[in-house]
Amino acid sequence: MNDILTYLKRKGGFARMNELRAASFQTRDIAKLVQEGKIDKVKSGLYKLPQIDVSTDINTSLVEVSHAVPKGIIALASALAHYELTTFVPPEIYVAIPLSEKPPKIKYPPIRFFYYPARFYSVGVDEIKTSAGTVRMYNKEKTICDMFRYRKKIGEDLALEALKNYLRGKGSNIKKLHQYAVVCRVKTIIVPYIKAMVS
Repeated sequence: MNDILTYLKRKGGFARMNELRAASFQTRDIAKLVQEGKIDKVKSGLYKLPQIDVSTDINTSLVEVSHAVPKGIIALASALAHYELTTFVPPEIYVAIPLSEKPPKIKYPPIRFFYYPARFYSVGVDEIKTSAGTVRMYNKEKTICDMFRYRKKIGEDLALEALKNYLRGKGSNIKKLHQYAVVCRVKTIIVPYIKAMVS
């Protein structure tokens, strides 16, 4: 059973049941390790090493969510927090999933799902390497435009704060921001703010 723990370490602390079975590990051995507290069952079919403390490491939480929700993309306020474009610390991890997707039931960390139509879901996705592993997340420009798209649900003040911080920061790309504003259908809303902030 030590081989299972070694395998989990090599996988960054997480593994799915189908991966464990493919590596020739027995279900009964996995269940025994869970019973002994040597591995944790995150949700049905997903396991992790207990030393990964999701309550103290946001990067680990993001990685855990990425494993638990394969079609999930870190979005909106959670992406803003990662990019340091907001002072707001979201109490949940904001995750975009396809409109037709049924979200899995996960006890921890707390997740808030947003259902994206295909034209918004598939664009502007980056693979971000964190200290705990790789996560899928919308890039800065797409995230800001999504914030304006969801401003009534999340708050226009957060969208404006993010835009202001982005425009003041290094590497801001107004042309790229305009492109995503068109994709996200918020160009008429966001452009006047951009003009006012850069003038």
